[in-house]
Amino acid sequence: MVGVAYGFARYGYGLFEPQLREAFGLSITASGVIAGGACLGYVLALVSVGLLARRVGPRPLVTAAGLTAVAGTALVAVAQQPWQLCAGLVVAGTSAGFAWAPYSDAVDHLVLPARRDTVLAAIASGTAFGIVVAGGLALVSMDAGWRWAWALFCAIAVLTTAYNWRLLRDTTSHTLQGRDVPRLSVRFFLRPGTRSLYVTGLSYGVVGAVYWTFAVSAISQASAAPALAAPAFWTLIGVAGTAAVLTGRLLARVGLPRSHTLLIGGIGTATSLLGVAPGSWLAVGLSAVAFGACFMGTSGLLAVWSHGVFPDRPAEGLSAMLLFLGLGATAGPPVFGVLAAAWDFRTALLITAVVAFASLGLRPALDPDRP
Repeated sequence: MVGVAYGFARYGYGLFEPQLREAFGLSITASGVIAGGACLGYVLALVSVGLLARRVGPRPLVTAAGLTAVAGTALVAVAQQPWQLCAGLVVAGTSAGFAWAPYSDAVDHLVLPARRDTVLAAIASGTAFGIVVAGGLALVSMDAGWRWAWALFCAIAVLTTAYNWRLLRDTTSHTLQGRDVPRLSVRFFLRPGTRSLYVTGLSYGVVGAVYWTFAVSAISQASAAPALAAPAFWTLIGVAGTAAVLTGRLLARVGLPRSHTLLIGGIGTATSLLGVAPGSWLAVGLSAVAFGACFMGTSGLLAVWSHGVFPDRPAEGLSAMLLFLGLGATAGPPVFGVLAAAWDFRTALLITAVVAFASLGLRPALDPDRP
């Protein structure tokens, strides 16, 4: 479900951004605004999860993620006007807001304590597998056109939603409400350790949204890339990102603070490579590998970090962190579009990399075995 919601519904726009910009006659600034607007649904869904997680349990929220992924990808597949494309992307983006946080409660309920960090990190890595599939579908549907790829996204979302409905049948709201948990308040969300978590999420959202939205366009503008370059680049990011299933082991071996430095530093380096040499296939390849592994790994780190800060209400805590991530993702692409229009893609990418490097000092103060 995380792969469908993020790999297809949310980040799929970036894979097809050059084609969609051409098909709908969009400027680079308009494309950035659409990408930012698509995150509004994501933010609204996160707020809903925070309010409803304890009342309804994970199953209805994950089902909502699946249904909005189905509806959003279907709308994109049949869109004829820019506003229809935007509507489809907003609905599809809503899926990502519903999808991730409820699994914190599901894992708490279904998984033994000793394995929770590993499972949380593995679930977060689902985005990488979704990206691999999206790149493959883009290759397969290259001759048929981008609409067929989005139709296939929709079909896979239907199957995934049905499977998760069955998988989560034992995670009822009654069982979750029976625990002794604190009431939600401003103090709950501003407990010690939250500032670094939230600002890291904000930075991660800005840099990630910019890279996912504009990386393919940056490469296309810098070189006479063949048609298969974009899906191949996308697939390489996803394949590298599958290493994120090992994030739990990385956290256990070197701890959260050092893992934070390695992964955030890798995201900044990947973005810098694309800004310095978008026309070099070596630099582009290294950027894809570094970004895939480090971006997906950071999603697992944030899930474990949030669980450590909010062990008493993990879904609500993760939703709060993801809200900051969503705000960053909403602001990042429009600002990047303005910077790229005023200067160029390379300068805008280097400025984005600075945002990543600036958050290196916000290391978590806890380790997964000492929440």
